[in-house]
Amino acid sequence: MPIAAGEYNINILAEENIKKYILPYYGLDNFLVTQIKFKDTDKQRAVYKVYSKDESYCLKKVYFPLDHLLFVYSSIEWFYRYGINVPKILPTLNRNRYVEFNNMLFILTPWIEGEKCDYDNEEHVLVSAKNLALMHSCGKNFSPIEGSYVRYGRDDLHRSIQKRFHQLLNCSNLAFNYKDNFSKIFLQNFDTNIVMAQTSSTVGSTIDNSNLSTSLCHLDYVNKNLIFDPKNNIWVIDFDKCKIDYCVHDIGYFMRRFLRRDKTNWNVQLALNCIHAYESIKPLTLDEYKYLLVYLGYPQKYWKISRDYYKNINKCNKKSFIKILNKSVENNDKQLEFVIGFSKYIEERFNVKL
Repeated sequence: MPIAAGEYNINILAEENIKKYILPYYGLDNFLVTQIKFKDTDKQRAVYKVYSKDESYCLKKVYFPLDHLLFVYSSIEWFYRYGINVPKILPTLNRNRYVEFNNMLFILTPWIEGEKCDYDNEEHVLVSAKNLALMHSCGKNFSPIEGSYVRYGRDDLHRSIQKRFHQLLNCSNLAFNYKDNFSKIFLQNFDTNIVMAQTSSTVGSTIDNSNLSTSLCHLDYVNKNLIFDPKNNIWVIDFDKCKIDYCVHDIGYFMRRFLRRDKTNWNVQLALNCIHAYESIKPLTLDEYKYLLVYLGYPQKYWKISRDYYKNINKCNKKSFIKILNKSVENNDKQLEFVIGFSKYIEERFNVKL
């Protein structure tokens, strides 16, 4: 029986084959290899630690084509040029910046030793916020090398929120019709979530996108990609998702990840401290504050699990969906308090009525 392409790739990606077929391009024949991460999806990817007694490297099988890789390479080089701590993509023995093998692309960078950003350490959060502002400041005039596919974001947040708002209303109609256990939990928590969704929709309609600054953005600026080395210097890794986008989208993605945790739990003061740390480098406009309120205040998990449930109601694992729904509403009251508190801060700071 012939081996399917996906299965063949999995075999090729085994540690012994990486050592045999990929490492010689870098002259690392005698190094050890340990697979750190593997995802066998449509965007198949793998990460390895390549190491000896004295040196360590990170080898990645990327999931995007060469023109996207050139954009990522350009981004890393740009930030490195401006003094941001990033692991550079290292050359092969033939001075290429990637290895192409069996229709797969591999890149090698130094392995950054240290601890990932600790969201329970406020100093880590604030240093990370300042570093993001430095990245946005130097990335505003970014230009990738020739042959790159230029990635753009800059999606209209209000349009997206409006679509999700109407999907929530549709879910409520379906919940009244089905009246199953999922629907009962959904409806019990609907009032709080629709208030947050309505606030995001209303404020979003007033955002002037021309007042949102644009720069080269990381777009996966979360703790696993923020490493504090033994000297407490911050390093940023994994630029796979980078794009030219609204800076405030990058900020919001970073903040939402730590705010929705149980320990930091929609802490308004922590959010403001983070924003102020960012603004010590790069001030934000009123419209960027509005964007953050809309982005952070929308009940993202509640909307997503409900949409997916009713879309797949006849074939989904209902117990699993109920478990996820219950988890999504645990901190609803805290998130609503955040929306109210953050709205009040914006009104007082900019002397406006939201």
